[in-house]
Amino acid sequence: MGSLPEQTTVTSVTSLRFTDPDFVIIGGGLSGLVVANRLTEDANNKVLVVEAGANRMGDPRIDTEGLMTTLYGDPDYDWDYMTEPQTHANGRQIPHPRGKVLGGSTAINFGVVVYPSKKNFEAWEALGNDGWSAEDLKPYFKKWQTFTPASEDVKKAMEINYYHEKNHGTDGPVPVTNGNNYGPFNEAWVKTHDKLGLCNDDDPILGEKLGAFTNSLSIDAVTRKRGYAAEAYYSKEVAKRPNLQVLTEALVHKILTKKEDDGVVATGIKFETNDGSIHEIKAQKEVILAGGAMNSPQILELSGIGQKELLEKHNIPVVIESPGVGQNLQDHAMVPLSYEIADGQVSADMFRDPKVVNAALQEYQEKKSGPLASIPFSVAYLPFSDGNGRLSKDQIQELLNKYADDSDATAAEKRQYELLRSQMLTPKDCPSYHMYAPMQFNMQPSGRDPLGQIVAPTKPGNYISIVVVLNHPFSRGFVHIKSADPKEKAIVDPRYLSKPMDLEILARHVQNLEAFVKTEPYASLLKPGRRLPEDGDTSTLDGAKEVVKSRLVNTFHPMGTCAMMPKELDGVVDTRLKLYGAKNLRVVDASIFPMEPLGNIQTSVYAIAERAADIIKEDWKA
Repeated sequence: MGSLPEQTTVTSVTSLRFTDPDFVIIGGGLSGLVVANRLTEDANNKVLVVEAGANRMGDPRIDTEGLMTTLYGDPDYDWDYMTEPQTHANGRQIPHPRGKVLGGSTAINFGVVVYPSKKNFEAWEALGNDGWSAEDLKPYFKKWQTFTPASEDVKKAMEINYYHEKNHGTDGPVPVTNGNNYGPFNEAWVKTHDKLGLCNDDDPILGEKLGAFTNSLSIDAVTRKRGYAAEAYYSKEVAKRPNLQVLTEALVHKILTKKEDDGVVATGIKFETNDGSIHEIKAQKEVILAGGAMNSPQILELSGIGQKELLEKHNIPVVIESPGVGQNLQDHAMVPLSYEIADGQVSADMFRDPKVVNAALQEYQEKKSGPLASIPFSVAYLPFSDGNGRLSKDQIQELLNKYADDSDATAAEKRQYELLRSQMLTPKDCPSYHMYAPMQFNMQPSGRDPLGQIVAPTKPGNYISIVVVLNHPFSRGFVHIKSADPKEKAIVDPRYLSKPMDLEILARHVQNLEAFVKTEPYASLLKPGRRLPEDGDTSTLDGAKEVVKSRLVNTFHPMGTCAMMPKELDGVVDTRLKLYGAKNLRVVDASIFPMEPLGNIQTSVYAIAERAADIIKEDWKA
């Protein structure tokens, strides 16, 4: 299913082609590879990328999107973070997979391509981030992708009339298209939402979508291989650039710095290769941190940049006091309900049978089709709703008055909550979205929940799931080092449901979902009354809240821990993504997002990374 590109990876320090890079990029995930690719378009820029994971380009477990659940918890692919016990979710510990390979989490995610709301970036701008409006970012949502329309058969079956080609990219590195294995559940999704008045021809990429649609995926339209950052931005041709090199299986310990009269200078990095040897390398121009929402704050703190009390606790000399490092963690919490399907229907639960797996593998290898070619998701961006349908503006305002209190919030949170409250009162706001997934989800009502167990078909029978996702959480958590040991994972505490408005939104949308599955034609595809959790009562709001607490899991979209905000709001980076107090250190990844955007965030991270690359190039031309 493919082979490693020639000369793509430097596996030892002694084989580096140059040891005086202009730019050292920490992290070879989505953001790091985008920036490395774009900077080395200029032959005068020498760039070194240092990635903790391995180069697994050509690995069939990555290339075959339908196999992604086999990667979770595997240390060769996944950092496999686990949250602290979540006080407001029955004390449960919830898994946070993060890609530990070249390409980062784009190598292990579900490949879903959905787009944020324009309102999201209006909020970013209102926080003091000039140059980050929806209009500023619009060209970057096209730049990273090459969009291929769905086949005529898929368009007809799924009633796809909303992807207007002029709005989408035509020559970007990442392939985007629809799957080719949709079935009755996808078709009924469209018809049922249409019956409820939630279908239209608005293109999701324009940022004002409200209603159901069949989302695109980051897969190749011909080969049906996963399209991800490593294959896209570090292709064989890019890898041959003499001014670019990638060092994999190298764990960064810290950023090296020196203090000058006008600020701190990042001089390079200290890192450890897989043979246990320690090395240092200098950066002639900049150090660019692209470790993601978990690893970037950890590396900053290990480097003496963060909260003074925390650093002193771990005997780390304070280089820059930055209270916001590791704070402001946000994530899209989701609640999956699983429904047993009617006789004659099929779901991915059938993969518990090895014969089915072998047949699917053969079909994929021979025809590039079948259930492993892609996951046939369907999505609906929904207004604030409950079991009786859409809530009125007055009802929403009443809930905000009751549950969106900010009396104990920081200055940054107060401003963010003000923007969230305003957004939720706009007619096209989507506080939640629902997504169809063709498999069951199983959570423990308390305790530790490894992701491999959550997605395993442990219950007899065949199920599909519909997931309720919280788009714009009010809850804020943190990521902080546990010790000064760079090999010890950071503490991850999203503090899910710590703000009662989040529970209110999710519980009401769970009730809305329960009404949806009783609506034809969707209802005829399911066995009445057969769903997981078996003992959850969603007929009352209090009962729905208990279901939320017992079923909540994360959507793998952490962000915000090195937020781009004004310094007086405890921002970590400015609008040029430069760290406050440092002259030549930037952060470029989802950790700079000040507020969580709508939907799966890979589209937004690609766009932000593309814009970041332009910013860096502009600054060095000045």
